[in-house]
Amino acid sequence: MAGTNQKFSGCGFHHVALRASDFDKSLLFYTEGMGFPLAHSWGEGSGRIALLDLGDGNYLELFASTPEQNPPVEGRFFHLALRSTDVDADIEVVRALGCTITIEPKSVEVNGKTIRVGFFLGPDGEVLEFFHNDEL
Repeated sequence: MAGTNQKFSGCGFHHVALRASDFDKSLLFYTEGMGFPLAHSWGEGSGRIALLDLGDGNYLELFASTPEQNPPVEGRFFHLALRSTDVDADIEVVRALGCTITIEPKSVEVNGKTIRVGFFLGPDGEVLEFFHNDEL
């Protein structure tokens, strides 16, 4: 629900940032494979940055990096959950892209509501989730 934060004006989620060990490979995966349009890009070499539109006003910010800048995969973020209206079909799309499926689509009860989830790995081993429930 918009406007529920009483501490900060206009507060809400804008983007999550990910350091890519292979910027070009990750950019191709997220733009062509996942269909996230490139909204903005800037910088050169290991300073390249791309802001990708997730489709709902939120973004994935992709950073190029050097090996020294890359934390272990588990240090990047726990997972990125993407809204889905058909988790099963969306998992098949990423399976066709060659992604490793870590959790096949399944239904889970959360506080009396049923959600549908499926998890897969992105090009740097980052954990991504398709999430469906109209009430959460």
